Amino acid sequence: MESNQSSSSSRVDRRTIEKNRRIYMKALYNKLHSLVPHESSRDIISLPDQLQEAANYIKKLQIKLEKMKEEKDHLMRMKKLEINPDKKSKTASVMVGQQRTPQIDVREIGSSLEAILITGVDFQFLFSETIRVIHEEGFDVVNASFSIINEMVVHTIHAQIGETYASENGVSRITEKLNNIVYGI
Repeated sequence: MESNQSSSSSRVDRRTIEKNRRIYMKALYNKLHSLVPHESSRDIISLPDQLQEAANYIKKLQIKLEKMKEEKDHLMRMKKLEINPDKKSKTASVMVGQQRTPQIDVREIGSSLEAILITGVDFQFLFSETIRVIHEEGFDVVNASFSIINEMVVHTIHAQIGETYASENGVSRITEKLNNIVYGI
């Protein structure tokens, strides 16, 4: 008889545990549903559709966050170029009226080189000239990209020391040649 009571008692315990689990999960689903902005009308949405809507919303937020991080990084680079360039880089920037002339930042990092150009839309020729000058100095361009922010174009060029690299002061020479092109110095 005791085994009957313990069996009955354990069955009741399992039912209670399962009931509590379902109540808890329902509360979690409701909380999740309340946090997600609703794209559809006031119609009753099935639970799988609610979960899919939440997953889609999270993916959109992740993409938005990545874009914002990239924009922040670009803005931080631009601010760093304007305020405090490090000792291994050569930076040139001049304000002419309200129009900004190009900023040129060239750095040597170990056996690689990074060139960041911040130009207006009118200075697109500088991108190809920079690649030409970097190649002339014995570097091989590995990656080049750009982003447009308002009226500015931020170019980033990554290069590795190539077989024809012969100069110890490659960064200085590249910066000097680019300044010559931009400012006629």
